[in-house]
Amino acid sequence: MQYNIRHLKIKDWDMAMQLAWDTFLVYEAPEYEPEGLQNFYNFVKGDELRNMFALGEYRAWGAFDDDDVIVGILGIRKYWHISLLFVESRLHHQGIATRLLNRAFKEAADEGINTLTVFSSPYAVEFYHRIGFNDTDHEKTTDGIRYTPMSIELF
Repeated sequence: MQYNIRHLKIKDWDMAMQLAWDTFLVYEAPEYEPEGLQNFYNFVKGDELRNMFALGEYRAWGAFDDDDVIVGILGIRKYWHISLLFVESRLHHQGIATRLLNRAFKEAADEGINTLTVFSSPYAVEFYHRIGFNDTDHEKTTDGIRYTPMSIELF
């Protein structure tokens, strides 16, 4: 199946954040302390990120199926830092995350950006390595969220 990759619209926001939360619960949450769970929930379900998106200060793309249902989400904060990358569980390993990233890479390159960063969850470290990201530091925990700082050079 082909998926339409496009910028999210405000009407897509709640569906996208629910996908992020649901996927997080399956792949990340079992290893998190309550503080990390609450902080991630506040991040995807709170008003701050939604407001940033509405003001154009947060970029987000979605992968949509033929029924216009979101199956993947990529979110990028200013300075091209990836803060969300989730794909519906049943569709893992089908290239959706890679297609989302490639779309962002192209738009970043078109703007003259040559480096993107991410704080990868433990679950996604190997995926980011396969795409070409390199660790920039060892795994850390901040506010209960475990991550490995990484970056990729586009050109």
